[in-house]
Amino acid sequence: MIGATEIKLSPDELLEVCRRLMAEGARLQLAYAWFPEPGTPELIYLADKKRLEPFPLLRCRLLDGRRELPSLAAITPLLGWYEREIQDLCGIRFNGHPEPAPLVLHEGAQPPMPPLDPRYQPEQMMAYSPQPWKLPPVEGDDVQQLPFGPVRADVLESAQIVFYYVGEGILHCHPRLFFKHRGLEKQFEGLSPLMGVVLAERISGVDSFAHALAFCQAIESACACRVPQRALYLRVLLAEMERLYNHLHYLGQLCHTTTLKVGEAQGKLLEEQCKQMNGEFTGSRFLRALLMPGGMRRDLNLSGLGEQLRRLEPQIVDYLEELETTNSHLDRLLTTGPLPRQVAFDQGASGPIKRASGIQRDLRWSHPYAAYGSFTVDVPVRTEGDAHARSRIRMEEIRASLKLIYSVLEQLPNGAVSAEVRPAPGAEAIGWCESTRGSIYHCVHLDEAGRLARVKVKSPSFSNWRVFPFTVHDSNMMDYAINEASFGLTMAGCDR
Repeated sequence: MIGATEIKLSPDELLEVCRRLMAEGARLQLAYAWFPEPGTPELIYLADKKRLEPFPLLRCRLLDGRRELPSLAAITPLLGWYEREIQDLCGIRFNGHPEPAPLVLHEGAQPPMPPLDPRYQPEQMMAYSPQPWKLPPVEGDDVQQLPFGPVRADVLESAQIVFYYVGEGILHCHPRLFFKHRGLEKQFEGLSPLMGVVLAERISGVDSFAHALAFCQAIESACACRVPQRALYLRVLLAEMERLYNHLHYLGQLCHTTTLKVGEAQGKLLEEQCKQMNGEFTGSRFLRALLMPGGMRRDLNLSGLGEQLRRLEPQIVDYLEELETTNSHLDRLLTTGPLPRQVAFDQGASGPIKRASGIQRDLRWSHPYAAYGSFTVDVPVRTEGDAHARSRIRMEEIRASLKLIYSVLEQLPNGAVSAEVRPAPGAEAIGWCESTRGSIYHCVHLDEAGRLARVKVKSPSFSNWRVFPFTVHDSNMMDYAINEASFGLTMAGCDR
């Protein structure tokens, strides 16, 4: 696969090779299955080892009707959800899994065959008979159980959180997601790469541009397409514009949970002003319909963007300083929901969540893409791991994004913004992007006609939702909403 160093192995070698990779300092990033031939699945594990080194990739094909593998979740906990997802959607069992319950398909779902098997017809209705959700036993005379959701207050997306608590203290938190799973990876099958961009942009409204960028880069690698320099610079600028408005929205929403209403209004006003700039200079507030494999759909006239941003920057800086000097806001963030560094690493935390717990990792810096290699990318890191640290990371990234946008505008080259993408039947490649919420990977497999046979999407919220409960255990009810907001989770990014 283009973009990675491959290791082909048998099922019996999988555990040993993964242990060796981990001993060498590698971190598994994702796992998925696909069917290169009907009924013959192949498991793919993607790892990240060292800065500027290619991603190690393990390929393990299951032959002769085999449908079982040893679980790696006990040695690499972050793979726990990936294995459960593969079990639900690809029909492969992982022996020794510590949490073998369904993840994506809730209890009672009865697919006629694994949904990601290419023989499965998307229009076919899946049989379903409601069955009780098997919850972990929590014992104690004073322990109470509170099911919260799936319909929650305000405009929160659907999720059910079951709390076991005593008084105000939360002993255990058990989330259940995937109430609105859209089967997007299945929808990619059979599409042309150009149509695939449209679908990638709709995986999550938070990271529309980032998902489209990761997808386009995978297609360009598969087709050996060389993107023009101007397009690469424009991609950096637009990715940072997306980061800017999303971080401002995040800070406003965090103020909402601490009841700092003025701070909420100011943050969301600044977010709106950034979106209006997006609309004025690109035609899309969410930066959609701008990318395509090979570059940009059209050139952009960015004359005046720098001046508008510089007029807005003092308001943004004042807002960040005011948040950091408002005691009522800080009191609710400091020491709330601490995430230890080792837990963040083991469970697969991504993006600002990871960096707030002391792990300096950012794909713009560790594996530069687009034109990021031509610029200095500041990667802020904190070690406290609490809600305040997570908000501080985003504040520092806002300042870094403004600096990077100005640098791109000053150095933006002239020239073409697109190149021809020639079909590459049977090609495979990886595309990646450091989005607002964390790392995004798109693993793309093309069929013999050059259309999409399989697209695996790794989104940051899938990773961070897994990590989140570890910060809720032994906390209290009054801090729950603040803690969840400090993670910046999205359900759409998880319920693909």
